[in-house]
Amino acid sequence: MLSGCPTWPKEFAEQYQNEGCWRGETFGGMLRQRAAAYGERIAIASGERRISYADLDARVDRLVQGFHNLGIQAHDRVVVQLPNIPEFLEACFALFRLGALPVFALPLHRKSEITYISEFSEAVAYIIADVDSGFDYRDLALQVKANVPTLQHVIVAGEPGPFIALSDLYTEPVSQWQEPSSSEVAFLQLSGGTTGLPKLIPRTHDDYIYSLRLSAEICLLDENTVYLAVLPIAHNYPLSSPGVLGTMYAGGRVVLVRGASPDEVFPLISKEQVTITAVVPPIALIWLDAAVSRRPDLSHLQVLQVGGAKFSAEVARRVRSTLGCSLQQVFGMAEGLVNYTRLDDPEDIIVNTQGRPMSPYDEIRIVDEEDREVELGKVGHLLTRGPYTIRGYYKAEEHNVKSFTTDGFYRTGDLASLNSSGYLVVEGRDKDQINRGGDKVAAEELENHILAHPGVHDVAVVAIPDEFLGERTCAFIIPHESSLTVTEIKVFLRERGLAPYKIPDRVEFIDTFPKTRVGKVSKKTLREQISQKLSSLSNS
Repeated sequence: MLSGCPTWPKEFAEQYQNEGCWRGETFGGMLRQRAAAYGERIAIASGERRISYADLDARVDRLVQGFHNLGIQAHDRVVVQLPNIPEFLEACFALFRLGALPVFALPLHRKSEITYISEFSEAVAYIIADVDSGFDYRDLALQVKANVPTLQHVIVAGEPGPFIALSDLYTEPVSQWQEPSSSEVAFLQLSGGTTGLPKLIPRTHDDYIYSLRLSAEICLLDENTVYLAVLPIAHNYPLSSPGVLGTMYAGGRVVLVRGASPDEVFPLISKEQVTITAVVPPIALIWLDAAVSRRPDLSHLQVLQVGGAKFSAEVARRVRSTLGCSLQQVFGMAEGLVNYTRLDDPEDIIVNTQGRPMSPYDEIRIVDEEDREVELGKVGHLLTRGPYTIRGYYKAEEHNVKSFTTDGFYRTGDLASLNSSGYLVVEGRDKDQINRGGDKVAAEELENHILAHPGVHDVAVVAIPDEFLGERTCAFIIPHESSLTVTEIKVFLRERGLAPYKIPDRVEFIDTFPKTRVGKVSKKTLREQISQKLSSLSNS
């Protein structure tokens, strides 16, 4: 096991093995088996490109050799920041097969996030696209490489510039590879944490493949499934719930697309005969509005999954009548627990809940501030443990003490209630985190960046309710001088290399902060103040 990764106690590991949760499967072995079973069936469609399971398996073997020739070894960490292109899956499966660990970065991450991720994980390589959505990742890589001593290689899907072309690494295999153990860590994901230091989430072959198998079963996937990957597949949700990996586990076809606009997606759903896709609530709302006027051919679409943020019941009721498909609500986290509404659930359950845990071995507790279980139906803090929920973050002993109970339950940070049928209704977060349309913004991280501006005395970041995104960010700033402007703040944050979704949507300058009775900044009062201000503006 990779040093610094907490794991399941022996008695739990034995239980999960004995109950058939963990079957000793690895990602490299999974692909090999699918290639043998499905051969020339298409695994990945991207634009005009078609890659069969057999071709994918062979390309992965060639890339394993190329990575090996660079000196990448088992347990090495490799930051992967790629959009929805086939190279994402080829690179990941090659690293899986080699026993090296992808560290999944998001396409919108910039210098601040990538430098930290690379340093903390001690990454030896960084895999990027050349240009995507107008952003040149090679320029970013130059900055990151200059600041991270362990980073030996930058590998580029596309025109390499001063770096290594990924396409040059596909080499005839001449070596035999020792498959990693299924109990070993397969990759590291990023947490959507509340502090300025995102945690790394270690997922093993055993636990993650178990989650794929369950997801594929619950979502009724098979070799005829066509999954459209709209969201960035480095996110846990489109990666595994059931996502691209769950679809491949079932032998289906993954269709990759880089945008979510109805102009691009609706014709693709028709052309590729897509049967299932997954979005966040803001995208679902755009699709629903567009479908009313355009009347697209979505006749093959059977399931629209919505997750990443709470989906309003009013909008949820429109899915079946407008798009002609079933709605499936998904609520999960990269740390483990995943909940689904089932496809045969009553409409009332599908519309009004966020589903129930997918495994019979998922344990759920809803507790009060003293960790006492609350009455059924009451809102409390959601705790969980199970065969695919981690027992601790990578190299984060101090944080793990706060995030996990002594008996191994993960404190999710979500406020939820549980009904008599075991379905969860998620009410919000108990942590200082803003869910901006599925992208998580840690208030403390953003505050620390703003405080670095010499013109800022103090700052507090809060959420503003938003009809479209669910929440937006508002930074209340006490300036040193009255001449400080909103534009200066936003330019400063962009120049610090902050991801675009973390730039505050609104900035309010203020003289003093309201305080709680114990002298802390009252973010509750700040939220009330900005809500009242925006309400009065909309009514004037």
